[in-house]
Amino acid sequence: MTFNEANTVEAFICDRLSGTISPTTVVPGLAREGSAISGLGWHFVGPANLPRHPQDTLVETYLREALLRLNPDIAANPSLVDDVLYRLRAIVMSARSDGLVKANKEFGAWMLGERSMPFGPNGEHVTIRLIDFDDIEQNSFVVTQQFTFRAGKTEKRADLVLLVNGLPLVLIEAKTPVRSSQSWLDAALQINEDYEKNIPELFVPNVFSVATEGKEYRYGSVRMPVDIWGPWRMDEDGPQSLAEVEKAVISMLRPAMVLDLLANFTAFTIQKGKHRIKIIARYQQVEAVNKIIERVVAGQPRKGLIWHFQGSGKSLLMLFASQKLRLHPALKNPTVVIVVDRIDLDSQISGTFYAADMANLVRTDSRKELKELLAKDARKVVITTIHKFAEAEGVLNDRSNIIVMVDEAHRTQEGDMGRKMREALPNAFLFGLTGTPINRSDKNTFYAFGADEDEGGYMSRYGLNDSIRDGATKELHFDPRLVDLHIDQEAIEEAYAELTACLTDDDRDRLGKEAAKMAILVKSPERVSAICADIVKHYQAKVEPNGFGAQVVTFDRQSCVLYKQELDRLLPPEASDIVMSVNSGETEYAQFKRDRDAEEKLLDRFRDPKDPLKIIIVTSKLLTGFDAPILQTMYLDKPLRDHTLLQAICRTNRPYGEQKTHGLIVDYLGVFDDVAQALNFDEESAKKAVSNIAELLSVLPGQVQKCLAYFTGVDRELEGYEGLIAAQDCLPNNDRRDAYAAEFSVLARIWEALSPDPVLSAFQKDYRWLAQVYESLKPSTGTGRLLWHKLGAKTIELIHEHVHVDTVRDDLDTLVLDADLLEAVLGTPDPSKKGKEISVKLTARLRKHAGNPTFKALSQRLEDLKERHQQGLLLSIEFLKALLELAKDVVKAEREAPAEEDRDRGKAALTELFEEAQTGDTPIMIKRVVDDIDDIVRAVRFDGWQETHAGEREVKKALRQTLFKYKLHQDTDLFDRAYLYVCQYY
Repeated sequence: MTFNEANTVEAFICDRLSGTISPTTVVPGLAREGSAISGLGWHFVGPANLPRHPQDTLVETYLREALLRLNPDIAANPSLVDDVLYRLRAIVMSARSDGLVKANKEFGAWMLGERSMPFGPNGEHVTIRLIDFDDIEQNSFVVTQQFTFRAGKTEKRADLVLLVNGLPLVLIEAKTPVRSSQSWLDAALQINEDYEKNIPELFVPNVFSVATEGKEYRYGSVRMPVDIWGPWRMDEDGPQSLAEVEKAVISMLRPAMVLDLLANFTAFTIQKGKHRIKIIARYQQVEAVNKIIERVVAGQPRKGLIWHFQGSGKSLLMLFASQKLRLHPALKNPTVVIVVDRIDLDSQISGTFYAADMANLVRTDSRKELKELLAKDARKVVITTIHKFAEAEGVLNDRSNIIVMVDEAHRTQEGDMGRKMREALPNAFLFGLTGTPINRSDKNTFYAFGADEDEGGYMSRYGLNDSIRDGATKELHFDPRLVDLHIDQEAIEEAYAELTACLTDDDRDRLGKEAAKMAILVKSPERVSAICADIVKHYQAKVEPNGFGAQVVTFDRQSCVLYKQELDRLLPPEASDIVMSVNSGETEYAQFKRDRDAEEKLLDRFRDPKDPLKIIIVTSKLLTGFDAPILQTMYLDKPLRDHTLLQAICRTNRPYGEQKTHGLIVDYLGVFDDVAQALNFDEESAKKAVSNIAELLSVLPGQVQKCLAYFTGVDRELEGYEGLIAAQDCLPNNDRRDAYAAEFSVLARIWEALSPDPVLSAFQKDYRWLAQVYESLKPSTGTGRLLWHKLGAKTIELIHEHVHVDTVRDDLDTLVLDADLLEAVLGTPDPSKKGKEISVKLTARLRKHAGNPTFKALSQRLEDLKERHQQGLLLSIEFLKALLELAKDVVKAEREAPAEEDRDRGKAALTELFEEAQTGDTPIMIKRVVDDIDDIVRAVRFDGWQETHAGEREVKKALRQTLFKYKLHQDTDLFDRAYLYVCQYY
């Protein structure tokens, strides 16, 4: 018995669609074939029994019956069916002249009941229904095999087609699971590059197509590139067998889901401002949207957190949710509010919605407009920024069918503006979307948006591994290229003393602290020059040849200009440009000031692979919400942290052609630990933090009263300096002020932790008054502006004169940000696993130097570190960092050991190795081999060779030549062990 696609995958899916899995259901319009079907709800009709000709896209017999069944005006005058069929045939035929996507969009409008004809009394237009979405039992559902379609001389045969009322909505192409040369990709390419191009008429009614070889299950819409066809996952492992494919089939190809995808989860949008494309939702978007709908229809719980990794399509998720919410009959024409916290995100999401022709969409231009829209009970989709709620006072609309979706729900939505929004819409549903939730006591996304009913605090989660596995995003790789700065501290102190000789000690200290800030060091001309040279070298070797773009993230706006000037010396000026915010009057940045349209045109140039603009220089703009799949490499020279860092680096993870295998972060400051921290969420700690925050509700009133008790008898309605003096008089000395400061600090932490909970509103007036009094008594800090203006430039100059770049290290291992690395270094269940591994290796290394005082001290350092870690005094990450520092010192000490001692140790180790390797078949002269290796390695090695690719290459080449001389080159294990000894002792 042989296995092939027809008797395995194709037959399997067909049986599951029409077999005995679920109770039988009656299907109207199929009495000729039998009125009862089973399985998922699809009735099997063989190709010979399907009432159609090979050149027919539509099975008109079934469609005619559906038109009569679903349209009373047509039923009253059956001849009108021909008028409708004539219109539909014309749309099908237009696929070759107008394009498949345009024809598919128009046919979709008919299927969704968006078209009418003058069939009513007195020629009134009435809606034509091809499909009943309200009562799906009124539709016929047919699955057929080997669906032959002929267009002129071209004939193609689809494996499976799903027909609803005679309309071919789904095409399935199956490949055999038992041939390694066949995969789902072959099936997808057959649909995309053969069927859709040569028989486009068949795809005019198409909702989506499916490709599978019985292991992977992928789907895509018309003209969607196959590299972004998505899976339909039902578990974390994903399909790798027929049983797993079965789960996807049962979930996605149910009649109700197929109609749901048609009605609510497709959109037509403009790509790159040029041609229109069709989008179909990915499974995680469908799941999250349907959970939102379910929650809103049920009426509770009234909030939920959607935690989907950066780049997985949250903007489209909100689009699909808005479509379905607005059209849902049970919600009675609701208002949907999309809230963002940055103007650039506002522009991005608005662009997504406008490009998809979202009906009844309004983007607010001012706080006044937002207030009027909500107060006037507008039933629309409203896009706004959180800042437009800042001046809202009290309730703007108390309707319960207002649904608020908050993008980037980890940032300003948790502060006072978030509280104002909640007060303005007290009965609204509130859903937070984020790729980077924050799990801290003072800011906690789980508390702000998570419902108690949701396990783990989130309603829907789609993580890093999920998005990479599904191809929604690419892996992120980190290339550490740390800059070694040499600072001549003695020269700086001498010059500084001379410069500040006329200042008081306090002024001198303040100026020194200001000058010592990181900004001064990172903008050293020599450092900027070295980094830009490294960027250009890397870009020309690794990025440009593949047709990708790059982004340079600098410390501040001044750094943007410095980097642009330096890059222009090394590259044509048109190869790079700056995108940053410029305020009026800032003449030094005037040439980079652009309005929104000009900036978008610049970014479209960057997205165009034919444009010479290849590098964008930024400092804060384009770090969130910027979507440019061509961007593959980010040169990072800014100390970002937490969710801001993760959002920034994820600009590089969008898929872009087959050559883009990963996004790359070239890191000049060392940020990997912060990335790992931003991704490392423990659900139990999240629950604990939320629980602790909730407990603070009971503490808040008492803490407010503790602070107010310091001002007994003070009239808090008294404004101006009189009121402030009255308050300050209650704190007449430092002891009293310190005591108040301590109590207010506790209150401030409670306030931050609870914000944006509406419970704070009752205490807002008192809190604001207490905060102002606290601020008025807080000691002033920082450098006086006049002092810095007078001496600052000279101070910077003298520091730059004595800061030199030793090297930009490009020889460090690339780190791949994936689950394995996070697990090994920072993740659960054993964060110290990597530390233990390094600890064991260091112990073995130090044991070889027993008796040497230098190494004895290093051994003691290792023991101290291990003891502190075991006692819980040293966190896993800090333990790992300390071990790596110790490892560097051990290597350094070994290099500084006397040459003869070093030579003897190396030769002794190699002698022992070759004595172990000697057998009767390898009668080698061990001393001669060892001497040869020793001589040739010493001839090619140099200090630090182990840390450079060139050094490793030369030494390996020398070792391989020596082993070849003695016919030992084929023993790979011997070579590896010998090379390891050479690394250790030479």
